[in-house]
Amino acid sequence: MGSGGTGKSEYIPLFETEKAKGRIVHRLFATSIFVGIILIWIYRASHIPRSQEDGRWAWIGMFGAEIWFGLYWFITQSVRWSLVYRRTFTDRLSRRFENELPKVDIFVCTADPAVEPPIMVINTVLSVMAYDYPTEKLSVYLSDDGGSELTFHALLEASYFSKHWLPYCKKYKVEPRSPAAYFESDPRILDANHTKDFASIKKLYEQLENKVLLANKLGQIPDKSEHKGFAMWDSSSSRGNHDTILQILVNGSDPEARDVAGCKLPTLVYLAREKRPEHFHNFKAGAMNALIRVSSEISNGPVILNVDCDMYSNDSQSIRDALCFLMDEEKGHEFAYVQFPQIFKNITKNDLYANSMTAGREVEFHGLDAFGGPPYIGSGCFQRREILSGRKYSKCYKIDLKTQNECKMGNVHELEERLKSLASCTYEQNTEWGHEMGLKYGCPVEDVITGLSIQCQGWKSVYPNPERPAFLGVAGTTLDQILVQQKRWSEGDLQILLSKYSPAWYGLGRIHIGLTMGYLIYCLWSPNCVAVLYYSIIPSLHLLKGIPLFPQVSSVWFLPFAYVIIAEHIYSAVEFLLSGGTFLGWWNEQRMWLYKRTSSYLLAFVDTILKLLGFSDLKFVISSKVSDEDASKRYGEEILEFGTTSPMFIIISTLALLNLFCLTGILMKLKANLSLSFLWETMALQILLCGAFIVINLPLFDALFFRKDNGRMPSSVTSKSMMKIWWWVVTVVLVSSLGSCFGIRFVIDREECISHKVEYGATVHYSFVVIKSDGSWHFSHEGVDLVVKGPTGEQVHDFRDKTSEKDEFVAYHEGVYKFCFTNKSPYHETIDFDVQAGHFVFHDEHAKDEHFKPLFEHISKLEEALYNIQFEQHWLEAQTERQAIVNEGMGKRVMHKAMYESLALIAASVLQVYLLRRLFDRKLGISRV
Repeated sequence: MGSGGTGKSEYIPLFETEKAKGRIVHRLFATSIFVGIILIWIYRASHIPRSQEDGRWAWIGMFGAEIWFGLYWFITQSVRWSLVYRRTFTDRLSRRFENELPKVDIFVCTADPAVEPPIMVINTVLSVMAYDYPTEKLSVYLSDDGGSELTFHALLEASYFSKHWLPYCKKYKVEPRSPAAYFESDPRILDANHTKDFASIKKLYEQLENKVLLANKLGQIPDKSEHKGFAMWDSSSSRGNHDTILQILVNGSDPEARDVAGCKLPTLVYLAREKRPEHFHNFKAGAMNALIRVSSEISNGPVILNVDCDMYSNDSQSIRDALCFLMDEEKGHEFAYVQFPQIFKNITKNDLYANSMTAGREVEFHGLDAFGGPPYIGSGCFQRREILSGRKYSKCYKIDLKTQNECKMGNVHELEERLKSLASCTYEQNTEWGHEMGLKYGCPVEDVITGLSIQCQGWKSVYPNPERPAFLGVAGTTLDQILVQQKRWSEGDLQILLSKYSPAWYGLGRIHIGLTMGYLIYCLWSPNCVAVLYYSIIPSLHLLKGIPLFPQVSSVWFLPFAYVIIAEHIYSAVEFLLSGGTFLGWWNEQRMWLYKRTSSYLLAFVDTILKLLGFSDLKFVISSKVSDEDASKRYGEEILEFGTTSPMFIIISTLALLNLFCLTGILMKLKANLSLSFLWETMALQILLCGAFIVINLPLFDALFFRKDNGRMPSSVTSKSMMKIWWWVVTVVLVSSLGSCFGIRFVIDREECISHKVEYGATVHYSFVVIKSDGSWHFSHEGVDLVVKGPTGEQVHDFRDKTSEKDEFVAYHEGVYKFCFTNKSPYHETIDFDVQAGHFVFHDEHAKDEHFKPLFEHISKLEEALYNIQFEQHWLEAQTERQAIVNEGMGKRVMHKAMYESLALIAASVLQVYLLRRLFDRKLGISRV
């Protein structure tokens, strides 16, 4: 049926949309979890410790982290609220539009032959050249941002091989159409002729592969005279400094460009845009924009497909699937792009590194599709050319893909020379490229920000997820590769959040609120690190110190914590299993969830903040697609690969060891007869949380202490992590434990008792100094008596007639200890008294592990030294004050004595004068008689 004769009443859609089942049940379940979260917030707000109680600030921090977790969980539910699934009808498309199918330009991007091997790149190119689509309407462009003649050589060899490969694929309906993937898949041989053709085509591919690998190994091309294009490279050319290199290897409009079966070949173009050190090149976005301009003058296909060089076509019908959306008469004009999922072929059975991103692919993107469509993720995306050229959405304007824009190449050499300027490094100056036209600049994830701006202009996108994946890629096979890639993604997403294109304000009112929240899921990846790090560290440290941060098991407030934790994890596991994963795969995803948020996202968060403050520049890091043979073997056996001194490994190792140290410490207290029931009652959730961190890190501990292969954790990482643990525990635990010191100055008449609650096993340090007596003429040298009694009334220490003393003891009973002073003097005495209980000195009960025993010993020694320093300081201050008072009293008494003596002397002198005068007067009277 032709399109022209299709009336409105005869309209049959080219695709259908189906809503997910069980939405009401899920919404009720999600509502119950949200109620539990609200109850947790109420508990935190209503039970904040008083200012003098232990753990007040830690409690407030937990409250903040739980508010963040709750709000982020609420955001993630937006994309689970209403999922939709799409199904296409390619048979209807063929019947209706087979003779009017649009041209399709396919962009393949590569940047570095060292991390993206040319043999992998050309397999992707060959797979898209072999689409089940009219070859005269296909054009394939390879953008080589590495400007490598090795990549050009590989593409040239692939152009020769394509003359044999394309007819073979058509004849035997080959799937997949990447030669390497096809030969690895143990293809089904139909008959004797097929056997012969299979052997012949495989031999040709092996010859191609050997040529490419040999050139790669040598680092140069054995024979550069085979094609004029090699003349574009000279001794002055380098990856970052070269002219535009543009070569049309196959001219699709040339009648001579045919395969061995006599069918036309697709156009094939190599482009290495101009690079100069003084000009910023905008990474992949700049390469894509150069391809858009160059292709518009060669083929000008109204539909553009872009794929990463490691994402080969796995389904030869995927172009037709995409066109079912873009060419639908009723809904097609709303869609700017069709985004297929990124799926990887080299995923292990249990998805060791959570490369599949199962929840995002099978759940979240389907939810986003209900609100306006998924983000543009940079590969496997079919786009309308007019949209990338700045066309804004209008209900009145419909893009007609059936209208063909014929491009006459003419003289290929002249065309190549003319188009080089479109890929020059200065072409975009004072233009709208990178702003209103093409992909957006200024962000490591240029694809996401471009898709967001397109959707904010009124366009929608669509997310087909067919049973047979449209594209298959190569995932990283080492932990370092994965974490580096996650850092780049989360860094870029956070920059979007903080830019003028932030979905929080730019998208407000322009896109559906559900789509806004969906973007925020990814934009808030890196800020998640703060709350996750807090939850990874603080509860464990306070477990070691014996300070509870969660409700007791017997408390009714324990229920919302238990329900939210259990229900959310059960839901997560069920969602993962229903999406095709395994239980071990889900467990691996939990581990990667922790590693990403405590390392990749942390560094991304810090780097982004530093960039905003002007202290650093972000760099684009290409994820390597190459691993050595041993690492690949370990990946196949699902053994975590460390082996490098990555700073992210130091972070995750330090956190794992910290939690191991804290749990070991509390077990030592249990061994020292601390009540298990009491510990479980008060700190069950902290124990479970710390234990979960340890269990999830068992492969990491294996790599730290036991493995001997090259994938083990480097010794330098282990030593740095141990040093960080030492400083953390010393700084956080010991210094904060000094806050348990109790000091008082009081006046005693006869007897005074001071009470202090002490935990079992704590070392109690105490000191006192008799400062002064209230007697004006008296200073007691006899001092006071002190008797220390335990909770059961037993006498611990007894001091007699002391003016000062300091001592310590170990509390073998938990409870209230009394310090009773007795003043035998008739005068009031002023006493300065200090008592302090240390909470984690284990003395001889150190961990038996060779790595932790020295750590405990050092910490115990340092703790004792800190206590001694503190008490010495108090001791000297009190003694100094006492001596000052003594000196002052002595000075006053000396002055008083001198005054009294002077007065007495004066009085004696006066009396003496008086008596002498009387004596002389009496003698004088007697003599007159």
